[in-house]
Amino acid sequence: MQQVNETDSRVPLARHGDTHVDRLNALWKLSVKSGLSDAERIRAMLAMAAEVLDMDLVVLGEFDGHYNARYVSDRLGVFPEGTILPEDAALCHIVHRSQTPAHFSDLAAHPQYARDPLVTDLGLRTYSGIPVAVGDEARWVLAFLRRRSEFPPDTVDIAYMGLIADWLGNALHQSAQKDLLQRIALTDPLTGLPNRRAAEERLQKEEARTPRDGIGFALALVDLDHFKMVNDRYGHAVGDEVLKAVARRFESGMREGDWVARWGGEEFLFVLHGSTVEEAAGVMERLAGQSRATPIHTRVGDIALSFSAGVAAFGSHESEIPPMLEKIDHALYRAKTDGRDQVRMAAQTHMPWNSALLRQALAENRIRQATQVIVDLQSGQAIADEALARIETATGEIVEAKDFVDMAEGLGLMAEIDRQVVRNVMQRCVVRVDQGGTPDFAHFVNVSPQFLARSDLVEEMLTNAMEYCQTCSALQRPVKPIVLELTERQRIVSLAKLRADLQPFIDFGFRLALDDFGSGYSSYLYLAHLPVSFLKIEGWLVLNMRQDRKVAGIVESLANFARKEGVRTVAEHVEDAETARILADMGVDYGQGWHFGRPQLV
Repeated sequence: MQQVNETDSRVPLARHGDTHVDRLNALWKLSVKSGLSDAERIRAMLAMAAEVLDMDLVVLGEFDGHYNARYVSDRLGVFPEGTILPEDAALCHIVHRSQTPAHFSDLAAHPQYARDPLVTDLGLRTYSGIPVAVGDEARWVLAFLRRRSEFPPDTVDIAYMGLIADWLGNALHQSAQKDLLQRIALTDPLTGLPNRRAAEERLQKEEARTPRDGIGFALALVDLDHFKMVNDRYGHAVGDEVLKAVARRFESGMREGDWVARWGGEEFLFVLHGSTVEEAAGVMERLAGQSRATPIHTRVGDIALSFSAGVAAFGSHESEIPPMLEKIDHALYRAKTDGRDQVRMAAQTHMPWNSALLRQALAENRIRQATQVIVDLQSGQAIADEALARIETATGEIVEAKDFVDMAEGLGLMAEIDRQVVRNVMQRCVVRVDQGGTPDFAHFVNVSPQFLARSDLVEEMLTNAMEYCQTCSALQRPVKPIVLELTERQRIVSLAKLRADLQPFIDFGFRLALDDFGSGYSSYLYLAHLPVSFLKIEGWLVLNMRQDRKVAGIVESLANFARKEGVRTVAEHVEDAETARILADMGVDYGQGWHFGRPQLV
């Protein structure tokens, strides 16, 4: 008998006529042979059985609505692995139905099977079928077929067939258990989506495949806006409901070949095959629109939920996944800090030329401004706008803040950008008044801590404001200075220092606004220590107030609180006329959102 050769991919087989002990020895050696996968070991077992029993064809098939020849040892080359037949048409059906072995000495003489293609087309004559028990399942059948019509199987052969069937049943069960454990290890138990570990493994495969086929893919990282507030307000059970519903929504919105995984907490990672960054951003915008339009149904009622997303593209020129993950993470951060409920593309975020582009744009005064209108909810009149920084490239393209703010902050250039934005705002004020526009139209401007700490820039801004006031005085018009907007992003190191930095503007008559009011404690600290004129109500509260009476009560309470304090309120994320009407009825003063207009370049 041949000995096992660990370096040989072939499995040593006991020949027909060898002793029963030899057969068992070969079976044992195969069962412990290293370096074989489960599928390879099963195929090797079938090949050994075919040689030992002198069979032309050995098939391990599964019944599951149809018959599937999962594993095949075919010495004739006539019956390929994976052949699928109707359940009733399969020769093994009688064994599967009865769950007892069946042996036929001459299929050609059998009235039921004489016309079976295995007989008429392939010339097979003898058949032995053994049911294979896989755990509690009874779906598998092991079949032995031969062209010669003599039908040996003696008791030893039948016993050997049964032994092979038992071994295969155990092997299939163990393989299924391993697959189950692997699925558990790679599946998020709450949503059923691939977990982060699974996503990382699949990304490695995507990375390896891309240089071969030249087809890239896009990555998108999504974070549910204000999800912590859902858990805090309704409890984690409702939060879990929301996460499961979101996962189902994301899965159903995927194109064929795309996939989504739960990256962690309320973050989800998307992989979109063959997509440019613009195409991927379009997919995310579509999903974002669905989220805005369709609240999540829960046991406590409907919950409106938006999300922020960062998107980047991976092409054949890319070398590694980690930098791409950094890109989408930075883009996601920008989407969140720019007001949430936004999709930000990271294609240009960290390109080598961005630093030079930024410095050149500053040197050439190519900082531009977009504005979003703020409307009086009672009169419907525009009373203010918010200034948003943009960069115009040398070729005339407009770069959004998400593509340069992180770099500007890291390079210490944010103050210079604020300087040009403020200067542009002042020029617009003069033009507006000179053309007979409303002189008390307010301009909300975010200024960075870097700007406030620069005494030269503060002095320049105040000088420009003075010139603006003089222009208005010459035109005999009253003056309303700029509104400086403070956000949670501006970390409070010292309230005393913040007050000192803002004092020159306060003394001049500039007004202050607090952004994202109602979402944290920092805003309340601002309110307690600074002369605030405007409270911008957190957008999540506005989005959910129509579905949740408690949230609506909070919005109304904030409006009442602000009115008693002599502070005006601005509701963010006003997306439709009905929301605007409800806010007006609550006593909210102003509204800002897509219902009134998207940001426009000026």
